[in-house]
Amino acid sequence: MKVVAFNGSARRGGNTAILLGYVLGELAQEGIETELVELAGATIHGCLACRKCSTRKDRRCSQTGDMGNVCIDKMAAADGILLGSPTYVTDVSPEIKALIDRACLVARANGGMFRRKVGAAVAAVRRAGAIHALDTLDHFFLVTEMIIPGSSYWNIGMGREPGDAEKDEEGIQTMKTLGRNMAWLLKKVAS
Repeated sequence: MKVVAFNGSARRGGNTAILLGYVLGELAQEGIETELVELAGATIHGCLACRKCSTRKDRRCSQTGDMGNVCIDKMAAADGILLGSPTYVTDVSPEIKALIDRACLVARANGGMFRRKVGAAVAAVRRAGAIHALDTLDHFFLVTEMIIPGSSYWNIGMGREPGDAEKDEEGIQTMKTLGRNMAWLLKKVAS
């Protein structure tokens, strides 16, 4: 069993990665293989709405030369998907938005490639707007027919400067609970 996490932050190893790390830590303790993919510094273009994925049905986006198909392949191979983003003007980062737009169309064009996988979202926030960012990420899971586990609160952690999320005790506990719930759900789905 494997969960792949995508950190949509422009800051490699920043608050979003810290929060994802707590979720991944709980999954690893449950014997689930994990991988963190950092989108910082990687090129990922937005969807062109060319619909070639619907014509070709090869489980790939027509765009090449960026991280899009690498990420889509990792999603397809995983049992669970974690998406993390900082909150940018009450929404997700452009990198994670490009990924979910392209992955959604490819998945739907290819018979629902993510159907019944387990998916969870994490948002890092300075002050406000994280709920809208979580909604954006959760909509990806819902429209691709994935199953979303809950936690003890919304899956957000607070911090402005890199590392500040380590001071958010409630956010850390929320991530740990999310990791345990995701592990439980993955095992139930697999049985």
